[in-house]
Amino acid sequence: MARPKKTEAPDTTQRVNLTNGVIERLTCQTDRKAQAFLRDSEAPGLRVRVSNTGAKSFVFEGKLNRHTIRRVIGDVRAWTIEQARTEARRLAVMLDSGIDPREVELQKQARNAADAKRLAADALTVGEAWSRYIAERRPHWGERNYVDHVKMTHEGGEDRKRLPGVKTKAGPLAELMALRLVDLTPVAVEQWASKEAPGRPARVRLALRLLKAFLRWAAAEPDMNGKADPTAASAKKAREAAGKPQTKNDYLQREQLATWFKHVRAIPNPIISAYLQCLLLTGARREELAALRWEDVNFQWKGMSLRDKIEGQRAVPLTPYVGNLMTSLPRRNEWVFSSAQAIDLSDKNARRREQYHARKGQTAPAGDVTTRSASGRIVEPGIAHRQACAAAGLGGLTLHGLRRSFASLCEWLDIPGGISAQIQGHAPQGVREQNYIRRPLDLLRVHHERIEAWMLEQAGVVFVADAQPSALRVLAASR
Repeated sequence: MARPKKTEAPDTTQRVNLTNGVIERLTCQTDRKAQAFLRDSEAPGLRVRVSNTGAKSFVFEGKLNRHTIRRVIGDVRAWTIEQARTEARRLAVMLDSGIDPREVELQKQARNAADAKRLAADALTVGEAWSRYIAERRPHWGERNYVDHVKMTHEGGEDRKRLPGVKTKAGPLAELMALRLVDLTPVAVEQWASKEAPGRPARVRLALRLLKAFLRWAAAEPDMNGKADPTAASAKKAREAAGKPQTKNDYLQREQLATWFKHVRAIPNPIISAYLQCLLLTGARREELAALRWEDVNFQWKGMSLRDKIEGQRAVPLTPYVGNLMTSLPRRNEWVFSSAQAIDLSDKNARRREQYHARKGQTAPAGDVTTRSASGRIVEPGIAHRQACAAAGLGGLTLHGLRRSFASLCEWLDIPGGISAQIQGHAPQGVREQNYIRRPLDLLRVHHERIEAWMLEQAGVVFVADAQPSALRVLAASR
């Protein structure tokens, strides 16, 4: 048979000594098949595959347990002929030994994937895991809990809204966010707590509780298992560095009710004045009452629905004086204790002047306190409250102290503990309270109206419950 010319395509039915020229002339008859193979005469099993698009690659083909095994070696432009022959001989030896190259490759890929995953887990920072944590857990949290998690890791350095020129301070956990998760050890947490606790011990104690829950979550995640130490925030030394919380004792005594009501009722802003009185007379949490909407108040059946952090919602009586205060408020928007929906930046030093007057025991001028908010409801009634308390000689009384005052003052009337606890939204205590006692709103109203009437009597506030409440006033919201 005559040797084919060097310009002709090689015969794919015959074994040939592969050369660069032979590979270059190799073509595939596109009208017959999608690919063609040219066998090498030097290395058994080595083939050159050409597709109908002209792509060419070295391929190994052999048999294992009567099954054809085909593996791509590589592109002819990347591999030399000798390199391809060496690889083909290696694969042929594996087949002769009963080893499937495909299984070997799968195992290698699995090892590489495991190594990459391990390296990624080792490089995972606390901040990356924290972001994933709060995104996953947010549907199960209240808004206050979510905000606490965000503020704990805030980087700081931004201008304070009420104190222009003063930068915000970084959150307690901010410096831990750059650490690798594997480096968040008990020693690291102890050093952090020792550094942060002297300046803000209460925030550090809260941060430790949040960090402890976060590490338990991370330890249960498959890709972080073994990387997160769930005991890192539970070390005794870290707790000792943060110290123990001090019991707060700010509350109103019976004889202080008169002067407190006098100065609070004199607050120029009627919204804040009414809010503070309602806060004391209902014993509610500050945000529960601040977030009260008109739709949550039933003037006909004398009840309110508060957003409760324990039960989600709780019904409390709408007592006569509280109801009268609410009916006298303007209906600017959906909020009972509303504020014009605009930020008043006309006086940027209001907070500073308020603090100055509080230190001097004076009441700041009415224009010094900014009462507007972007949300449309009151946000910071504590400024006006501190001013009123300073003028009344009751410095140190907080908004939560009003809630504490409600519980304490109820003791004067021998009100059953479960009654005041249910009004305030405390979790039931004891087997009877949890499983047997069910108090309707009417029963709570009997006791709650008695509590309100007694407080007003002690404060010297004259109020006739049967009098017609002042008419509602509807105001257009500020633009």
